[in-house]
Amino acid sequence: MVKKKTGLIMGGITVVAAGLLVAGYGQKVSSNTTDKSTLEVATSGTLYPTSYHDPKTKKLTGYDIEIVRAVAEKMGRKVEFKQLNVDGQLTAVKTGKVDMAANDIGISPQRKKEFTLSTPYKHSFNSIVVRKSDNSGINSWHDIKGKKAAGEAGTSYQRLAKQLGAETINYNNVSNDVYLRDVKNGRTDFIMNDYYLQKLALKAVPNNGLKIKKDMYFKTKDDGAGVGILMKKDNKKLAKQVNKALASLKKDGTLKKLSEKFYGADVTKKPNVHISKTFTIKE
Repeated sequence: MVKKKTGLIMGGITVVAAGLLVAGYGQKVSSNTTDKSTLEVATSGTLYPTSYHDPKTKKLTGYDIEIVRAVAEKMGRKVEFKQLNVDGQLTAVKTGKVDMAANDIGISPQRKKEFTLSTPYKHSFNSIVVRKSDNSGINSWHDIKGKKAAGEAGTSYQRLAKQLGAETINYNNVSNDVYLRDVKNGRTDFIMNDYYLQKLALKAVPNNGLKIKKDMYFKTKDDGAGVGILMKKDNKKLAKQVNKALASLKKDGTLKKLSEKFYGADVTKKPNVHISKTFTIKE
């Protein structure tokens, strides 16, 4: 789960179905580096089902990945993906090493101060993964204090966990089975992340001994704007082209089709669920 900076899964995290192969940090997934008509896009390659490698074909795919490919096609351009962790993605966009980043990135007020983001193509809410046996000792928001939160450094989830008094245990772009195993064995206690990502991550790893705490769904003040493609602050021309392509993909039903393929739900619409708490994450 970037988010916000987001990631899972996890935690921003980065998640990937069990058995999926993950390409090396910073690895280029496609070629054509000298082709000026090519969009260079940063992503994790480990965030299931947003950006991951298909276990059979080993091909990079996922909701955000296929949206970017569809956007590029509408623009008449090719795509080259570069796999980076959350901080690496943001830095690569800011420094111009890539044109954009796509990795379940939340459209937050803080992020909009530093970057330009596309119109949203995903809406969701957040959840907490804990051990089935004892809820990891977490039965209310007050119980977060003193617990160990698994995630990726710099994500909104880890910032919130720390704000609530948890000890943050940070990982660097690892797959979801690592996160889930560590919660199960007690190295960590919980994972905060996007609900849809966490639900699919648990399903992908059998006998994980974990569950989503259904009475602790939450949002942050940043969540309302949804998820979008992140671009350099002054690249208004690219943003305009991307938004035009996204509008076309929404109109022709492509966004909904991809959403249902990867999430089993229409995440292009705002969900109607009971939210236990809405947080303001401190700067």
